[in-house]
Formats: sequence, structure tokens, C-alpha cells
Amino acid sequence: MRSRNPVFSRRGFSRDNGYAGFNATPQAGGPAVGTQANPYAQGNPYAQQAGNPYAQNPYAQQVGAPPQAPVTPGAMTMDDVVARTATTLGAVVVTAVLSWLLLPVDEANLGKSYGIGVVAGLAAMVLAFIQSFKRRPAPALILSYAALEGVFLGVISSAVSTYIADGVVAQAVLGTMAVFAGVLVAYKAGWIRVNRRFYGFVMAAALGFVLLMAVNLLFTVFGGGDGLGFRSGGLGIVFGIIGIILGACFLALDFKQVEDGIAYGAPREEAWLAAFGLTMTLVWIYMEFLRLLAILNQSD
Repeated sequence: MRSRNPVFSRRGFSRDNGYAGFNATPQAGGPAVGTQANPYAQGNPYAQQAGNPYAQNPYAQQVGAPPQAPVTPGAMTMDDVVARTATTLGAVVVTAVLSWLLLPVDEANLGKSYGIGVVAGLAAMVLAFIQSFKRRPAPALILSYAALEGVFLGVISSAVSTYIADGVVAQAVLGTMAVFAGVLVAYKAGWIRVNRRFYGFVMAAALGFVLLMAVNLLFTVFGGGDGLGFRSGGLGIVFGIIGIILGACFLALDFKQVEDGIAYGAPREEAWLAAFGLTMTLVWIYMEFLRLLAILNQSD
């Protein structure tokens, strides 16, 4: 099982063999040309053979057919991905707004609100890990993750807006939307080429980034202050920008995952996995924007 998100390990359409099938033309019934194996080949509950795992799926493309979205009901389509992603993001937004309104971060309620937000964030992380290791998507689990993540984001956003700078949250939301739109345009235009080298570079950079942040957190907890300074001052600005760039790279991987899933005729339920991954990546980007803007406003 491969991790494709810099925050949580999660299951995608590709397992075990990673992205060996990048740059290959999806064809049902046989392995992709020029690759060692199909990106869906191993460990997929729907896999039927080493080529297209959906080759025996009635919704899969015929041999030699060009990649295109299946039109037979029952296969995943772009509309399915958009609808599921809108649902999960909607759950995040609704619970974020409710937690902002119902969990005030004034001096009298700050400790309680922070406590609820942290517990919700940890619970969301646990649910994300559980879904990552499940063989099939669980919509209830994914929506629960989104709702709890929204509670965490609502509390954190409210605190930043109250104690650092009003308007930062709106800027972070606009920044996240801009990154999403920019990466989507660049991906569709072919400016971003998602291949094995790209995947390896992004995963190595993300691993190093997360390890540095973990070390910094440990120094902060046990040593006090800002730890090693990776989340404050000049270094904080640099690492905030790096975090946003990494999030953008993971968006490109998410888009490739969706494209491959549609081309291979993945079952409709797999759209929940795409929504799960996109939601996690967008939350990552938003948090990096929020942190970066908070640092910039504190330095003014």
C-alpha cells in the first residue's frame, strides 16, 4: 500500500506497485505497454488479472480502445468524483462554520474550545488511517472524517482570525482555491507530467518535510518556545511555501489517480476514495496557507 498524502497514509487506486503504470495507455485485458505492471495490479479487491484490474468488469473498456470515461451505468465517472468531493468538502465547511459559531475562542472559553478542536482533529486522523487500510471505501467513515476535520479547522481558523489578523481565513481559502485551479489547469494542459520520477521526488520531499515537522514539534513540546524555528520567522515562511508546493504536487497525483480510475473503468464506489484523497490534500494546503499568513501577519 502506497501513501500519497503528506499528512496521512491512505489507500488509493494504486497499491503495492505504486505508479508503475504512469505514461501507459490504459487497455483492458493486457498489461500496459512499456510498464512492469498496471498501477492497479496488486492488492486491489477488484483486480482480475495483471493488466487492467477491471478487465472482467462489464464497465471496463474494450481491448485497444482509447482511454475515455465509461458511459455504462455502474462505472466511476467524473461526475461521480465531483459529486462525492463536493459532499465531503461540504461536510468540512458546514462543521467548520458551526464550530466557529458554537465554540468561541474568547478568554473564557479558549481552553474548552481548543480541547474540543484538538480531540476532533485527532479523531479525524484516526478515521483517516482506518480508511487508508480498508480494502473498500466506507462513505460513512469518510464523511465522519470530513465532519471532524471541519470542527478542528473551524476552531483553529477562529483562533487565528481572533488573535492574529481578521481576514486571514478568507485569504487562506482563496489561496487554496487558486492553487487547486492552477494545478488543474496545468495538469490538463500537460505542463505537469505525472510519472514515476515525479511521484518518487514528491514522496521523498514529503517524507523529509513531515519528519522535520515532527522533530520540530518534539522540540516544541519538550523544549518550549518555537522548537527549531521551522514554524516561525523566516524559516517558518520558507517551510510554509514548501508545504504549499508539496500540497500542489499531491493535487497533481490526485488528478492522475482520478484520470486513471475513470480510464480503467473503476467501480463507482471508488469515487469516494478520490473524494477522500482530494479533501485531505485541500485541507493540507489550507492549513499551510493559514500558517504562512499567520506568520506573515505576526511579523508585521
